[in-house]
Amino acid sequence: MTNGLNALNLEAYEATRDAVSRDPDAGKGSFEAITEWREGAQAVTRARSFTIETDEPESLGGRDEQIDPMELLLASLGTCLTIGWVTKARQRDVDFRSLRIRVSAPFDLRGYLNTDTSVRPGFTELAYTVEVDSDADADTLEEIRKAAEHSSPMFDNILNATPVRGEVSKTF
Repeated sequence: MTNGLNALNLEAYEATRDAVSRDPDAGKGSFEAITEWREGAQAVTRARSFTIETDEPESLGGRDEQIDPMELLLASLGTCLTIGWVTKARQRDVDFRSLRIRVSAPFDLRGYLNTDTSVRPGFTELAYTVEVDSDADADTLEEIRKAAEHSSPMFDNILNATPVRGEVSKTF
């Protein structure tokens, strides 16, 4: 096993899994992210102690100085699946020399720009390719792919409609 895969603290993961298995309430919680508008199409999001800045391309009124929010969705899926791949490989004592997940998604600006109401403003599909350099056989890699998808919170949130609710709170 390479140091890279060993950097995943599988013992902490397994201990958490065991604790949640014994007490399901121990696994419940929530995340929160707060996004504040800066200027133009720019915003900054804070989650825990981390910051992400976003912008739009110039063609959509932004300055193209930060990642686009749509690209964040691709990154969220790719990073969540990457963690799943590392975890599932480590649990199976599978090693790889490199792992890269390429996520792509076509869009049609007519939906976002509201020039055709029959076109949705979001992506029309999400597709990903796992590029892996490993001595593991194809069946094992496919098993890891399925296990990573099955346990990925982001994959689940995208694949299954998660209810969204919103409200306005006017500040004075």
